[in-house]
This record gives sequence, structure tokens and C-alpha cells, in this order.
Amino acid sequence: MKSLRSICAAVVLCLGCMGARAQPPNSPAAASHPDLSGFWNLDMKVPRDPVLMGKVAPNTAFVDDTGPAELPRGNYSGLILTPKAEAAAKKWDPRTQMRPENACRAPSIVYALQGPFPIEIFQSNQFIVMKLEYYDMVRIIFLDGRKPEPDYPHSMTGFSSGHWEGDTLVVETDHLQAATITNNGLDHTEHVRVLERFRLSGDGKHLLATQEFEDPEVIRNRGVRFIAWTRQAGQHVFPYECDPTFSGNYSVPSGK
Repeated sequence: MKSLRSICAAVVLCLGCMGARAQPPNSPAAASHPDLSGFWNLDMKVPRDPVLMGKVAPNTAFVDDTGPAELPRGNYSGLILTPKAEAAAKKWDPRTQMRPENACRAPSIVYALQGPFPIEIFQSNQFIVMKLEYYDMVRIIFLDGRKPEPDYPHSMTGFSSGHWEGDTLVVETDHLQAATITNNGLDHTEHVRVLERFRLSGDGKHLLATQEFEDPEVIRNRGVRFIAWTRQAGQHVFPYECDPTFSGNYSVPSGK
């Protein structure tokens, strides 16, 4: 099996030819689905979309930490922790994140997608590439029905398979490495499963999404975030260029 790095490199190299050949602007296939391509900036002023929120499964807690705000210690926004996860969360020390060896360690998409950074999307009929400015993360969302090979690696972006339900892109992701959920001591395992739905607003100015996740090893119910972005033409994501020495500029308030 090709390595994940080689797959990503091939995708990036192919983006230009994909846009020209795989999905011509006037083709019936291109016109059959909304075009999510472009630069999108996180916008926390966009109200929750009732269409997407109406599709959220029962027994799901709404996690309200999108953007720069973070939940305080012990607040998991309605997520019901297993005893093991709760014990681990109580031992969490935020100072460990500021160590040079951890300062530039990327989270998984469970936490990264809602961060206060823009994304850029490249769309074709075969797959969608989502480039996050946060930690220079690149997601590949396969639309051709393929399944991960038995030795497909776990990573912070995982394996994402998507399909269209009308005007909504539905994405299922697994093969994620263990990482944070709420950045206050609650982490998911490598068995977490993520279900996302993406759609455009009626005027096409906003990209709307829900991100549902479940991991029975750490939470007894399910979680969901609502995330929205505003389109900005002519913009591109910048390199993240994380410098681990920046951690020396931060201090942890007493009681954290």
C-alpha cells in the first residue's frame, strides 16, 4: 500500500489537472452537486443551521467550543464520560501541552476542524481535498466508494469516505490517532468515529457543517459541533510554520 504521505503528495500535484479534466465546469456531473471549492474563514456569527441540526442523532450533546474559546476544566459540554476517561481528565495538566516537544503536535480533525483558522477546499467528482491552515493538515475525502486497505495507517486526519445526499456532503471518518476532544483533558481513542455533514447556505456565502463523533471507550453518549465558514474569494491558506519555542510565551493561570 502506498504511504499516506505519497498519497497526499500525488493529490496535491494532481489538483490542477483534476479541476480541468475530472470536473469540467459545464459538465452534468459537475452541475449535479454544490461546489464547495474555495477559501473559507471560520465565522462564529453564523447561526446554527436547522437543516443540519435536525439530522443530528438522538442522545447527542452539543459541544459549544468552536473558535478560540475553550471549555474550562471539568466542563465537557454535556458529554458523559466513562469512569476511565473521567479519571484521566482529572489528571490532565495543561502545562504538558506547552512543553517544546508537545507545542507543535497536531490534534486530530475532531478538535482541529473547529479551530479559529481558515480552510481551503478543492473539489472533483472522485475526491475532495480539504486543506486546513491549522498545523498544515490535509484531508482527502474519497467519493468513489473505496474502503481503507487492511494496513491503512491511523493519522490525525484518518480515512474519510464521502457521498452526497441531495445538496449535503456526508463524510464518515475513522482510522484516527488518539488525540484531544475538548482540549481540557478529554481525549478520544483510535476507535473514534466521526460523521460530518457539509452544505452551502442559500446564498452560497457560507459553508455550514455539523461534526458528530462517538467513542464508547471515553464517552457514553455522542457529541456534535456546529461549524460555519464564510467564503473569501482570492484568498489561500498560509503555512502554519509552528515554532515550538513560542510555548515559552505562555503561562498557565493558577487553578488550571
